Amino acid sequence: MSVIERRITAGGPELGSRPAVDPAARAAFAILLVITLCHLLNDSMQALLPAIYPLLKRGFNLSFGQIGLLTFTFQATGSLLQPLVGQFTDKRKLPWSLSAGMCFTLAGLAALSLAHSYAHLLVGAGLLGVGSSIFHPESSRIARLASGGRHGFAQSLFQVGGNLGTSFGPLLAAFIVLPLGQSSVAWFCLVALLGVALQAHVGRWYAGQPAAKPRSLQPEPGVVPLSRAKVGGAIAVLIALVFSKYFYLASFTSYYIFYLIHRFGVSTTAAQTDLFIFLGAVAAGTFIGGPVGDRIGRKAVIWVSILGVLPFSLVLPHVGLGWTIGLSVVIGLVLSSAFSAILVYATELLPGRVGMVSGLFYGLAFGMGGLGAALLGQLADIRGIDYVYRICAYLPALGVLTVLLPTIEVKARRLGKQPRTA
Repeated sequence: MSVIERRITAGGPELGSRPAVDPAARAAFAILLVITLCHLLNDSMQALLPAIYPLLKRGFNLSFGQIGLLTFTFQATGSLLQPLVGQFTDKRKLPWSLSAGMCFTLAGLAALSLAHSYAHLLVGAGLLGVGSSIFHPESSRIARLASGGRHGFAQSLFQVGGNLGTSFGPLLAAFIVLPLGQSSVAWFCLVALLGVALQAHVGRWYAGQPAAKPRSLQPEPGVVPLSRAKVGGAIAVLIALVFSKYFYLASFTSYYIFYLIHRFGVSTTAAQTDLFIFLGAVAAGTFIGGPVGDRIGRKAVIWVSILGVLPFSLVLPHVGLGWTIGLSVVIGLVLSSAFSAILVYATELLPGRVGMVSGLFYGLAFGMGGLGAALLGQLADIRGIDYVYRICAYLPALGVLTVLLPTIEVKARRLGKQPRTA
């Protein structure tokens, strides 16, 4: 029986009896698993773009700057639209939008597989970004709705689906796209069709849920209320932390393959496998962050996950291949635990605005990653790929800004630690 199912029972359990499970809770948990699977499918398809950069670089004779612009186009379209989509769907329930987002991803894959010029590649990247901008805010809302009250756990489970999907991208590229060529990207349109069907199922469940009540600006139970000025200051700090995290991650997702090939002379397939290892660590760290945040508080997780990476990021550019892979695993595990904590913390700062907050922070994550990829690509063309990693090593130092975040879960954590009574 799942954790959520154990928590939601028909009444207090009698001695020696097994607690009854609310059928609605069981159905909600099943939806949480389906939306997590959809996140895996969505992000695995979108991860194909950076994973096939070596193929595109050779085939279209691209510079690092042009590769950075591809990433920027993909992530900028997602970052600009996600807050707008989230704000719009906070006011209007649109179950069909879940499948619509996956349709844009399908169109992006088709465009990439048929591209014959750099402009066509940009169109395909933009369509993938639009698909992401629709998918993430609404799917994050569904994950929260199906959480059974364990928001950190649900958000982490949802996030780990996406990060696992992202980690599969390099493997799919290494063992399918590289051997078969650019046109083989079209086969993944079948995966997108599966995603459309699954999202339609989730949409039907969502349509049957009670309409959202008018949003309240009051904090959730167990959350300390803050003034508007303190809320604004906390949001500004969270934005700076997202900048630090995703600017640094951009150096891995877009250029880690090229770094390994240039510095250590490994093959493209070996470099993509090493990227898979890093992204797998990111997926594991994401899952850890939410439940730990439920127990010890979001702020503590944010502290450790960003500033705690600094010693490892500073060492990484100066070690050999084995240590580089090992340190990348540690960095992925620790750094990735931040996002679930940041997102839940932000939704507690701005109650009743789940769609807008999810869209804002997913949009920031995409936008900072895209901006980082574009700028780092230009820097790599001018100073070399090694220089990029030496400079980016200092970005986690911005984690010290966490000291400015107010502690808002004190009451909730205290209530959560009350001993059970017989």
